[in-house]
Amino acid sequence: MPDAWPCHPRHPLGDRWFVDETPAKVAGRWTSLYRAVDQHGQVIDVVAGTRRDRAAARRFFARVLSHGRRPVEAATDKVPVYPRILDELLPAAHHVDAARENNRIETDHGRWKTRLRPMRGLQRLRSAQTVSAGHALVQNIRRGHDEHAVDTDPHLRPATAFTEPARAV
Repeated sequence: MPDAWPCHPRHPLGDRWFVDETPAKVAGRWTSLYRAVDQHGQVIDVVAGTRRDRAAARRFFARVLSHGRRPVEAATDKVPVYPRILDELLPAAHHVDAARENNRIETDHGRWKTRLRPMRGLQRLRSAQTVSAGHALVQNIRRGHDEHAVDTDPHLRPATAFTEPARAV
């Protein structure tokens, strides 16, 4: 799994983050897909893992925090490990776990699952990581968070963003 995030952000990450994990079946086994988005809807990072425990959540937060800016506020669901990890890694950030505060990322999960459904699942964890990272990249391009095709009609951004690299190949 690559350490560098494959997008070229147009603007810095927001200071309010929404973090959650969602289950996904990979080769018939349930896995967890950790995702983080900022208040602008920019996908910060995605990580697929076989476990949903304290160590996996800590690895995800450490990876997300390696992208630079630290949030002032982090909204999560009520998973018991999040407060301890956030206190440890982000002591200055305000942790919000109130009802419906995490709706932004919950609806974002739906878009990923809608994309995954016609594919009839994935067979390897690496495939889940690659597909979810690619989906996040296209979402960021479509929403104008990536430097590619920023001046293009939002419906044409993905096609325009990938036309230039296709010509180079």
